[in-house]
Amino acid sequence: MMLSVAVYAIPPSRQYYELRVYHYKTQAQEDRLDKFFQNAYLPVLHRKGFGNVGVFKSMAPDTDKRMYVLITFKSIDQVEKIDDELLKDSKFVADGKDYLDATYNDMPYSRVETIILKAFPKWPIATAPELSAKKSDRVYELRSYESPTEKLNINKVKMFNDGGETVLFNRLKFNAVFYAEVLSGSHMPNLMYMTTFNSKDDREKHWETFSNDPEWKTLVALPEYQHNVSKADIIFLHPAEYSDF
Repeated sequence: MMLSVAVYAIPPSRQYYELRVYHYKTQAQEDRLDKFFQNAYLPVLHRKGFGNVGVFKSMAPDTDKRMYVLITFKSIDQVEKIDDELLKDSKFVADGKDYLDATYNDMPYSRVETIILKAFPKWPIATAPELSAKKSDRVYELRSYESPTEKLNINKVKMFNDGGETVLFNRLKFNAVFYAEVLSGSHMPNLMYMTTFNSKDDREKHWETFSNDPEWKTLVALPEYQHNVSKADIIFLHPAEYSDF
């Protein structure tokens, strides 16, 4: 069921997210990451009760190969303890041996980035999209909005929540996975969100509708929400076949 911002009389607690970005260079590394995520990492997270886990691959040129892993948490305390907890699971250690025991001269990736986020009040839990296309055809859009200052970042977050931007996205069926403020990352102050589409053409049609929507035109013109974004990064992804999102 698509999450609606009006569904809950008492909203659930806001989730925390960890978004891991794996940079790699070769097909062998991609295959190794896929094997680890599908056969070891997602299964152990499911066993430990962490719910849905997303794995996405960048659609950028081959010079910028990246995989994104989205993990959901009930508390920030879980974020801190997760790695140690997983290593106590003997099945995970066995299933993930090829990755976990990789040598210094046979790395499964080039580098890993970690971004910590907290869900918006008006979209408190990550949501699996309702799409009709097979996963290989889908286009997921990850956006990062940087702000000139911390105060203006708070203002942009307010625009999504109190201003009704999340409501507008929901009404126009953007099939969002999450909206969140970034607590720790390399592009702060910023927020991030992910919307999903059946195809690139479907994505273009949705954004055209959004841009022409009278509600959006009114919202974006309000004086209190001016100049709150200094840079927008748009990253196109497709989900791995074994991804929960």
